[in-house]
Amino acid sequence: QVQLVESGGRLVQVGGSLRLSCAASGRTFSTYTMAWFRQAPGKEREFVAAITRSGGTTHYADSVKGRFTISRDNAKNTMDLQLDSLKPEDTAVYYCAAKVPRGPATIRLDREYDYWGQGTQVTVSS
Repeated sequence: QVQLVESGGRLVQVGGSLRLSCAASGRTFSTYTMAWFRQAPGKEREFVAAITRSGGTTHYADSVKGRFTISRDNAKNTMDLQLDSLKPEDTAVYYCAAKVPRGPATIRLDREYDYWGQGTQVTVSS
């Protein structure tokens, strides 16, 4: 099992940057595929980015590609999401999630993730 705690969310201006962090408990962090999802008010939760166990492969939603960067440090049991060139539509609660690897076809599906953090609020103000 793994417990996840997000941090770093805050109010930021359009065009600004932010770095979210996800701290994981347990000694098996490196065995999980990790991801970020987000949920805006009145909308369904959506995939943002994912990273494989070694960090060698990353996946991004088209809406954030080129602006967000996902990374992980298995020695520190942490995963980060760098958010640049922020837009008002990036406003949401951001969740980190972990799953046992089941192949690339499942990496963008929230129902495939086994563990979730409590979320951190990102608000982009114009």
